[in-house]
Amino acid sequence: MKSTLPVEDAGDTNVCLFIEPYGEDFWMKPGDAFKVVPLSDDNVQFSVVVAKDLFTVWLYQDGDPYNALLDYEVTGTNGEKLACGHQRRPTLMAAEPQGPELTRCDHLTCVSAG
Repeated sequence: MKSTLPVEDAGDTNVCLFIEPYGEDFWMKPGDAFKVVPLSDDNVQFSVVVAKDLFTVWLYQDGDPYNALLDYEVTGTNGEKLACGHQRRPTLMAAEPQGPELTRCDHLTCVSAG
């Protein structure tokens, strides 16, 4: 059975789901329920660190902290695949580069491949 990590914002403020090692951010509104889904059939274990308004998740193959899993997707409440920056506040999006060269995001801006 494939491992998944359900994450829910049960509070009354927006929360960032931050996936490492790429630093991809997915913003959750109160009541949102997302899932972190590994794309491999390997034995995946999750490490979760919780801070104010932030969940940071690492995926590890066989629980080995030196073997981070890089292929995953985040799905929304209805099972739809979410993109990095999902529901990010517009003030954080203003300085982002646009276009196909966009490859990864961190919690404040997206970073281009070039």
